[in-house]
Amino acid sequence: MSEDFAIKVQGVSKTFKLPHERQNSIKGSIINFRNRNKGYEIQEALNNVSFEVAKGEFFGIIGKNGSGKSTLLKILAGIYTTTEGSVEVVGKLTPFIELGVGFNPELTGRENVFLNGALLGFSRKETKKMYKNIVEFAELERFMDQKLKNYSSGMQVRLAFSIAIRAQGDILVLDEVLAVGDEAFQIKCVNHFIKLKQEHQTVVLVTHNMDHVKQFCDRALLLDEGKIIDVGNPVTVSERYTRLNKE
Repeated sequence: MSEDFAIKVQGVSKTFKLPHERQNSIKGSIINFRNRNKGYEIQEALNNVSFEVAKGEFFGIIGKNGSGKSTLLKILAGIYTTTEGSVEVVGKLTPFIELGVGFNPELTGRENVFLNGALLGFSRKETKKMYKNIVEFAELERFMDQKLKNYSSGMQVRLAFSIAIRAQGDILVLDEVLAVGDEAFQIKCVNHFIKLKQEHQTVVLVTHNMDHVKQFCDRALLLDEGKIIDVGNPVTVSERYTRLNKE
């Protein structure tokens, strides 16, 4: 690829230390004697992952549950650090990774909009300017002065997604946004994706829906057990993912 990239991932590996359970019995201590000094085991979530996302590219990341997708997204978003390798991001990255991250259930919908705006780096004045569009897209005008803990999960994801897409960052990272919400909201999201693609917005989309990969993505990356299996044409990569699920 050219040097005109939005994201460059080079040789990224990520491992976690998983602590062993403490043994409260003599029998358990004897059985686990050899592992007692170590106290933990190593889990390898990503192994030597390298790829680039071009500016203006709609890039899909697919893989079975546990393949390393969420770990990779959290590294891109700066939530996790790498164990090895490097990540370079050119521009402002807006992540929509987990429902409810950054939300306070004791605050109202209105207050959470401004809270999330601040977490995304926007001033109160900037968030106030976007507020009307956020609420209209989420279709929650009547509920904005209610506490978030009284919202359904579908209402929360509508609000969170509406905030994310109004943030107008250079790179939008979306994790399974079309897997939640009612059918009408999913159609609205699809229409927004069409708009993003027409505007050449850089988007990284994680999804299990291969129709969306084929419809929107310029390229796709397939992960399995923390390793890249394939990257390239979205139709070809999607078909390989389908075959992998049948094995």
